[in-house]
Amino acid sequence: MSEDDRTRAMRSPGDGRPLPPRNDGGPLSGGAPAHQRPPTPGHEASRAPSGPPPGARPGAGPEQASTHLLPSHSEAAQPSGAPPRPGAGRVYGRERSGKSPVKPLGRRDEPPGPGEPPGPPRPRSPRKRPSGRTILKIVAAVVAVLLVATVGLFFWINSRLVDIEGVLDDYPGRVADTPGTNWLLVGSDSRKGLSAAQRRKLATGRAAGQRTDSMMLLHIPEGSDRPTLVSLPRDSAVTIPGKGRNKLNAAYAIGGPKLLVRTVETVTGVHVDHYMEIGFAGFVGIVDAIGGVEIDVRAAVDDPKAGLKLKKGRQVLNGSQALGYVRTRKGGALPDFERTKRQRQFLGAVVKKAAGPGVLLNPFTSIPLAMSATDAVTVDSGTGALAMLSLGLAMGDSPVTTVVPFGGNEIAGGGSAVKWDRTRALALFDALKTDKPVPQEILDAN
Repeated sequence: MSEDDRTRAMRSPGDGRPLPPRNDGGPLSGGAPAHQRPPTPGHEASRAPSGPPPGARPGAGPEQASTHLLPSHSEAAQPSGAPPRPGAGRVYGRERSGKSPVKPLGRRDEPPGPGEPPGPPRPRSPRKRPSGRTILKIVAAVVAVLLVATVGLFFWINSRLVDIEGVLDDYPGRVADTPGTNWLLVGSDSRKGLSAAQRRKLATGRAAGQRTDSMMLLHIPEGSDRPTLVSLPRDSAVTIPGKGRNKLNAAYAIGGPKLLVRTVETVTGVHVDHYMEIGFAGFVGIVDAIGGVEIDVRAAVDDPKAGLKLKKGRQVLNGSQALGYVRTRKGGALPDFERTKRQRQFLGAVVKKAAGPGVLLNPFTSIPLAMSATDAVTVDSGTGALAMLSLGLAMGDSPVTTVVPFGGNEIAGGGSAVKWDRTRALALFDALKTDKPVPQEILDAN
């Protein structure tokens, strides 16, 4: 490096003294101070100022001129008179290839210009996960809402239940309380709530009054054993307290639910804890509310009196078909016996579907079901929503089903009645009132 170059590098451009001229007269280097340079041929005339440049100090010499009017490095390197090279330029002091203009640096998420390839995507910041405290708050809020809804539904169902006063009142000589929980379930042939058109459609007839069409005794054990559902044939020959020998359904016709409960307790020795009754209209409404029930019909049925015509096999029955199915006396060598079997089969299917998550967790089926059930049933005054829930759970637990053992007929109430097999019937009821499983030989015999 010459003395002039070393001096030029150490001199400050603002000290007012002129720099020594370069020996080669070539362009300045990329990092050299910008001061006046010897004019380049071809540029002297075009760049000669007519006066002092704007911003120059008055009286300043040529070497003090503003540097923003000096030619660029690329202009100085281009030969005089030569046309500018298209797209030529420098980036950071080096020659740049290509003809497209230099795009300034910008944000990565800006859309690319026409004809430009898309740039790399801008990395997104990771989503902030909710903290454990936030999750606990959400869970607590959901649980609180469900709890409030459950409590509200509980009180709503209780307010809609219709009870029968005094149906389970004590009487002299009543059977003492027995282990487990016992329900007397009664299906009546009441036409209450049915219009004339509905009675014709359901083939219920015009019978006045109210009689029992089916009766069942459900025992829910205190332990882990399965519940037991026993059908009580309505034509069973029994002794009605204060009325003598007659058919079981005559107790209901004579003294209503209260006399029926007393008669059942007397002949079975089982203490009844809850009573529930349902009529024809309620039965149809409950089945329709859950969208019908699938039943395996074991034999084709054609019964004009029950308004029923079914083919053999598995099929879904609606409310009117279900009512005819549990009422028909067609089929089997013992029509009443087959009838009680169909009633148990259908009751279990209805309760099992109603207690399933597909019904209970769907408000479009659970609410209509609750409305139909509370409109359809009447219960004793001590039965509420919790007791109804326990009944549903027990019926959904695939209970053991059977019928009171019988053996022959006898004349009672002016007609032929079903005579119970006393020995086997006592063994059955003794198992229920002592909260023990029914002996297998009793189940096999039925």
